[in-house]
Amino acid sequence: MSATESIVDYLREMFGSNLRAVIPQIALSAGTMIACACNSILMGKHSSLGPIDPQIRGLPAHGILEEFRKAHLEISHDRSKIPVWQPIIAKYNPTLIGECEKAIIWAEEIVKEWLITGMLAEEEDREALATQIISDIGDHALTKSHDRHLSADWCASKGIKIELLEDDSELQDKILSVHHACIHTLSATPAYKMIENHKGIAFIQRANIRITPK
Repeated sequence: MSATESIVDYLREMFGSNLRAVIPQIALSAGTMIACACNSILMGKHSSLGPIDPQIRGLPAHGILEEFRKAHLEISHDRSKIPVWQPIIAKYNPTLIGECEKAIIWAEEIVKEWLITGMLAEEEDREALATQIISDIGDHALTKSHDRHLSADWCASKGIKIELLEDDSELQDKILSVHHACIHTLSATPAYKMIENHKGIAFIQRANIRITPK
């Protein structure tokens, strides 16, 4: 999440909170967090955001805490469950619970701050609105999966400020043309990162491919 914070800090240093995220297809996890730092999010009917629940070593932090709580509850009611839970809990190191708790708090705090100072800055009840949005997109018990796709309509119903690509067909065509060109380039060339400004100056990072004889 430190990288995500750095990106948002850099963007806000340059443009303040006058930012609009464009999601032609999918922005999950950290992508959703960055989008929430903008004044609005431009999405189409085919676009999706995703939950912001943090992952620890590839595992959902909320899921790890839920597993520990379930183990504690079952063992406290029936100690014969200890042999069942022991090998499951043994795979986690002793500090993992604290790491999960801190990661969840950190993710919620920074996104809430971005919402209050950006997207919801003009709202009188911005604190309550931000808290509710965080609950809706950050609660693993509600979203159930880190990979769940959240549609534009769903996001708008939760108070996230969404603009629809379908409302401007000319803009939609331009955005999707750039998006498809990027996807084609990323899938057919060694390029894996592309950044271009409004002056046509581009930075393209390529993977080094080495072919070694057997």
